[in-house]
Amino acid sequence: MSDDTYTPPEIWTWEEENGGEFASTNRPIAGATHDKELPVGRHPFQLYSLATPNGVKVNVMFEELLAAGHDAEYDAWLIRIGDGDQFGSGFTEINPNSKIPALVDHSGDTPVRVFESGSILMHLAEKFGAFLPASGPERTEVINWLMWQMGSAPYLGGGFGHFYFYAPQHWKYPIDRFAMEVKRQLDVLDRQLADRPYIAGENYSIADMAIWPWYGNLTLGRAYGEAGTFLDTKSYKHVLAWAEKIDARPAVQRGRMVNKTSGEPYEQLHERHNASDFETMTQDKISEDA
Repeated sequence: MSDDTYTPPEIWTWEEENGGEFASTNRPIAGATHDKELPVGRHPFQLYSLATPNGVKVNVMFEELLAAGHDAEYDAWLIRIGDGDQFGSGFTEINPNSKIPALVDHSGDTPVRVFESGSILMHLAEKFGAFLPASGPERTEVINWLMWQMGSAPYLGGGFGHFYFYAPQHWKYPIDRFAMEVKRQLDVLDRQLADRPYIAGENYSIADMAIWPWYGNLTLGRAYGEAGTFLDTKSYKHVLAWAEKIDARPAVQRGRMVNKTSGEPYEQLHERHNASDFETMTQDKISEDA
């Protein structure tokens, strides 16, 4: 551990080599770095993503819609953020913020771009009338918790996850600061789930789909190395029970696989274009055929 004290310069300048792992996925300016058109498949919904927590949210939503009988077939194209795919001209036309996931909805007369994972969840929920009440206090409560996730998760990922797991060095101050905040957030969720089966009440909703990839996977020990042990996530009993319940849903299990490029080969479906791809196109099947 370094005890060096950093004195900020009068004017900050970017030093990419000091960014640690994933430094190449961000930069201090917006816009495209290269020309690259995005592929377009045959389904109404074209998703460009990667199986990060924000990407998994939308994958799960599509798979839940399909499981519920909705006509929500989609093509999921892999965006390799480590290779800078998010800075291609085609992607930045859909999302000028250069973050996954990004969606183009071709189901109407005019294609509609949708970016930011929470916006995509709401767009699909409203289009299909599913997983979001149409009106009233119940709808507001779901949106409350969707917005809670959007505001809270940066402290988990960009804060705690970065300094605990990804940063090139460990520093006590930021790890303690963000560990405290993540534990507070887990306590918020644990109290909320103490007397209701799902985040926003009696019904499974886009609030659960948004929160689970971040806090469910953390509680199940799937995020940031040994973070689950470090944060004692198993002590949040209501969150753990909820996380396990969501994890058991077949649509969630499929959603975790889409655009996944790490882990066991049988869990990785780099691109998803048909429901049968889960049986025939995972990386273990492709390796067998090679």
